Amino acid sequence: MTKNDAPAARETAILAGGCFWCLEAVFKEVNGVESVTSGYIGGRVEAPTYRQVCDGGTGHAEAVQIVFDPAVVSYRDLLEIFFVIHDPTSLNRQGNDIGTQYRSAIFAVSDEQLHTALDLIEHMGEARVYPSAIVTKVERAGTFWPAEPYHHNYYANNSDQPYCQYIVAPKISKFREKFASRRRRGG
Repeated sequence: MTKNDAPAARETAILAGGCFWCLEAVFKEVNGVESVTSGYIGGRVEAPTYRQVCDGGTGHAEAVQIVFDPAVVSYRDLLEIFFVIHDPTSLNRQGNDIGTQYRSAIFAVSDEQLHTALDLIEHMGEARVYPSAIVTKVERAGTFWPAEPYHHNYYANNSDQPYCQYIVAPKISKFREKFASRRRRGG
């Protein structure tokens, strides 16, 4: 195998911005994203359950782990989408979802990701992109715990449920409107 035959490098991003069903549904539509897994990160309990995380006592955030091809979509591109599809100025809540498990956070898996996230937040703050201060925390990633199987592809499997219709679907529409060029072909 020659150097040109080597498989392209893949990267991982871990983002928390409210309910993981919303983030998963949007990022599955991004060109260059190969997989999105809903789960939990940033807490004190090993292998937490959805019920434990929802109760708010574990310290975990609902998050998504995104595997992507940086030759197609950059980490910064993913962060720009992230900042549009959720409210990064709302502390420990997204809409009616309230608690630290719904916090806005970026869990960097490398120094480069850490610096990219901090630089983007600083730039958006200086540009006054939002009327209020950005409260998104940037921290180094710890263990990511995949959520129970029924959470995976939740929107695709449950799009007729009221939560999906009123909360998830508008975020997908917002992504499609603002990032049409980033949308997966055929998606």
